[in-house]
Parts: sequence; C-alpha cells; structure tokens
Amino acid sequence: MSAKAAELEEEVGTADDFHALEQKVFRTIELLKSAREAQAAAEREARRLREQIDGRSDEGEALRREVVALRREREEVRARVEKMLKQIDSLTESDSAR
Repeated sequence: MSAKAAELEEEVGTADDFHALEQKVFRTIELLKSAREAQAAAEREARRLREQIDGRSDEGEALRREVVALRREREEVRARVEKMLKQIDSLTESDSAR
C-alpha cells in the first residue's frame, strides 16, 4: 500500500470518527434539552403540589377552629340543658312535697 493510500484511509477513518463524535454530541444536546424540560415540568408540578398542600393546611386549620367552636357550643348547650333539668326537678319536687 502506498503512502497516499494509507493517508487517505486515515482521513476516512478520522472523518468517520468525527461524524460519530458529532452524532454523540447532538444526542447529548437532545438529552440535555429533554432533561431540562423534564426538570421544568417537575418543578411546576412540585410548585402546584406545594400550593395545594398550603391550601389544605389552611382548610385543616379552619376545620380545627370550627371543631373547637362547635365543642365549646355543645358544652354551653349541655350546661344550659342541665340547668333547665335541675329547675324542672326542683319544680316537680316542690309539687310532690305538697
């Protein structure tokens, strides 16, 4: 094989290697773009979920306050009913004593 043929063969090999490298770089760029898009989508989803959690926390706090208020109201009603029952008992006792 002549020196020219060997040189031509080496250039072809170099061109093929360069083309393969170029393809790998393009695939890497596409993968990077996809990864960035996926990351952006994940960040949007995380933000949406954080907002949803915050909303639920606010709802939970409002429900907790409502339950506390209802329990307080129930105790007040119970005390009033017990007071009325005692008054009724005292009236019936005084009627039966006669």
